[in-house]
This record gives sequence, structure tokens and C-alpha cells, in this order.
Amino acid sequence: MHDSGGDRSQTIKLLPVLIDRLRAEGYSFVPVSDLAGFKRSQVMPPLSPTIALYADRVVFLTLSYLGQFLYYCFLGAIVLGVGRMLVLCGLAIANRIRRPKATPTPRNEGQTVTVLIPAFNEAKVIVTTVERILASDYRDLEVLVIDDGSSDHTAYITRSHFMRDSRVGVISIPNGGKANALNVGLMNARGEVVVALDADTQFNSDTISRLVRWFGDPKVGAVAGNAKVGNRINMITRWQALEYIVAQNLERRALSALDTITVVPGAVGAWRRQALLDMGGFPSDTLAEDQDLTIAIQTKGYRAMFDASAIAWTEAPATVAGLSKQRFRWAYGTLQCLWKYRGITFNPKYGELGMVALPQVWLFQILLTTLAPVADLLLVWQLIGEYLNYVQHNGDYTDANLKVIAIYYCVFMVVDLMAAIVGFAMERQEEWSLLWWLVLQRFGYRQIMYYVVLRSIATAVRGPFVGWGKLERHGTVKAAAAR
Repeated sequence: MHDSGGDRSQTIKLLPVLIDRLRAEGYSFVPVSDLAGFKRSQVMPPLSPTIALYADRVVFLTLSYLGQFLYYCFLGAIVLGVGRMLVLCGLAIANRIRRPKATPTPRNEGQTVTVLIPAFNEAKVIVTTVERILASDYRDLEVLVIDDGSSDHTAYITRSHFMRDSRVGVISIPNGGKANALNVGLMNARGEVVVALDADTQFNSDTISRLVRWFGDPKVGAVAGNAKVGNRINMITRWQALEYIVAQNLERRALSALDTITVVPGAVGAWRRQALLDMGGFPSDTLAEDQDLTIAIQTKGYRAMFDASAIAWTEAPATVAGLSKQRFRWAYGTLQCLWKYRGITFNPKYGELGMVALPQVWLFQILLTTLAPVADLLLVWQLIGEYLNYVQHNGDYTDANLKVIAIYYCVFMVVDLMAAIVGFAMERQEEWSLLWWLVLQRFGYRQIMYYVVLRSIATAVRGPFVGWGKLERHGTVKAAAAR
């Protein structure tokens, strides 16, 4: 029974009356110290702590501290997530407003551009990829397919199909990894500008011309294109298509407003050949050679730019296993790059690259992704706690904590949706129907990404070598590229 302070005061006042009534009925009262000859300390010995008491205390305090930890992690994830979306959208809009004034310097059409396509067991897709390159509106092209020790006759298929086209060359080498294949192609390239793409990627007809037009400025060392998912055939690939638009390309737009980016994607990027040669070619000591090279070329004083109109359609993994494999390689490679270039992070000598671009990778791609699973765990924790509270009080309880958590989640979802709308509004050739997948993405796809990042952190701590992680191709990009 609930006993207030007023009830206790009333009981104390009635106690003498009760004692007098009991004495009138013949009862007697003996001091505690006179009971059976025992002393007060013997009759009322002090309670000794027991193992059970300590165990209860430990369990109670652990649950309490764990709940507080989850709550503050949840708040941290919400603040970081909302802050990131607001900053990215603001910078991306500013870049969109300013970009038309920054017209590229035209290049001479007669200058050769070399297209490098590293290929390892790409027989299903290599012919279509090369055909799309040859259909480019930039005519003075050299296409080099570097067969990296394939076992599926990639080199034979390419040679036999393009044997009458002098623009296409095939170089066969023992398997040595993607960076090595690109470097072999680089050493054999004739073009002043080198365009690199994955063997599963298909370019629009104007993609190459849009990429290379920026190299009229001698300060430009690299230009990133706009990679899109071309095989939107199931839920996994549609989630990735949404991520490319809302996260990756929106981030590049935002960082481009600060005249810096962190990744020229391997699927679609152009490089100044002489700058690559000066730096020793594509690095092979990290799994993210494209990100590694993007950071390195900016440390040498070159600009790295993003051209959203240079569109390429890539084949995304269509299974959870394939997606996890690819993203683990990306996440692990990112950690390698962050560690490799830790000396320029927060270094004002490197301008926005050191003060903004790299710190935001640590903050949002590593720290936020580490905290995000804890935020989701708090929601589950709160739901279980509220259910138990409901059962214990037979429905007579307050759900204030659950309402606060729900409000936080709603705010985060609204901001997420606003950022997605901004991302879609800035894109060409996009399907707005993808926005319907945003809610499911938060409660399915992102949990896969959490697992990948946490696994990559654990792997980085252990320090084992991780290979290229080649994905199986299915050749399902053709319809999207022709759209």
C-alpha cells in the first residue's frame, strides 16, 4: 500500500492510544533488552550482506547504466545523423547554385583519351561495356582491356569481338589485383587523360566528353563521374540505388562546394595521366585504390572535382552475401586510407581536405555507423521495457519515455526524407518511386551496413590482409544503361 507522509504522522499520533487500550485489556509491555534475558543487539542483530543482495545490486545497476548508455548513444546518433543531413543538403544546394558559373575549360577534341578497363573473369559483361565506350560522342579514344589472369576466356572473347577495331587493345597479365592491372594499362596508355571504369559499368554516350572537358585547367588532376545502379531488379539493388543518390552522390556534391572530394569512384573517373605517373600510379597497399589515389592527388596540389552530368550505370550486388562482400572491402579500404593519411587529418596545410573532408569520414562513416546500431538497440530495449511495465501495472502506466524515443525517430525520418528529396531533385534520369523504399531501407539495409562496418573495424584491429573480393557478374545492366 502506498503510504504518504501524512499517513505516517497520523499513525504515530494514534500509537499511544493503541498502547493504552492494549494495557487496559491486560497486556503488558517489556523492553527489548529484557526479552528472555537477551540484549538488544542479540534480539535485533545487524543485517549481514549476502551474495544474493550483491547480485541483485549488480544486476540492477548494470541494467540502469546500460539503459543510460544506450540512451546517450541514441541521442548522439540522432544529433550526428540530423546534423550530417542538414550540412550535406545545404552545401549541395549551394554547389548547385554556384556550379553554372564555374564553366569548364574546353579541351581539343583531337587529343587522345585512354579508357582503362581492368577485367577479371568478366566474360559476361565485357563486350557490352566496350561497345558502350565505343558509342561515345568523344571520338579520339583508345580502349585498353587489361585481362588480370581470367579463367573464363575474357581476353579471347574481347579480342575476337573487336579484332577489326583498332581503337581496342587487350593486354593479358598474370593475376595481380586491380591496382596492378590499372598500372599496367597506365604504362601502355597514350592519352593525356585516362578514364578508368569497372568492367561491369556502362557509360552514357556523353559521359567521357563531360569528364575530360575539365582538364583544360592544368590544376585539375581528377574528375569523378556520377555512378548509378543499373540493375534495379530486386529490393537489395533498389536499396543500393537509393543509397547512391541520397548518400554517395549527395556527399560528393556537398564536398565539391568546398572544392574537395574524398573518392573518385573506380566505376567512373578520369585522371591526368602525368599526375598518376608522378605519384607512381595506382596504389596497391590499400583495398580502396580509388579513394587512396583521390586523397593522394590532392595532397600534391591538384584539384579533384565531381561532374554529376557524367553518368555511368554499374552492376550492384543482387544478394545480401554479395552486398556484404563488396561493402566489407569498401569499409576496410576506407579504414586503411584514413589510417594511411592520418597525418593530414585536421592539418590546416591541406585546406578543406584535411579540415573537413577526412574528419567527416571519421565522424559520419565510422563513428556514426558504430553508434547507429546502438540507437536501434535502444528502440528495441524501450519497447521491451514498456511492454513489461504495461504487464506489471495492468495497463496503468505512463509511456513518456517511449513517446520521446518515437518523436526522435520521427524527426530523424523526416530529415532523412527531406535529404532524399533534395538528392533526387538534383539528379538526372532518376525514378522518384525509389523514395518508397526509404523507410524499409532504415530497418533492413542499414543493419547490413552496420554489420559490415563493425566487422571491418574488428578486422582492422586484428590486422589480417584482405584480398580484392571479386564479385560475380550477371550482365543485368544493359536495359538501365540504354534508358
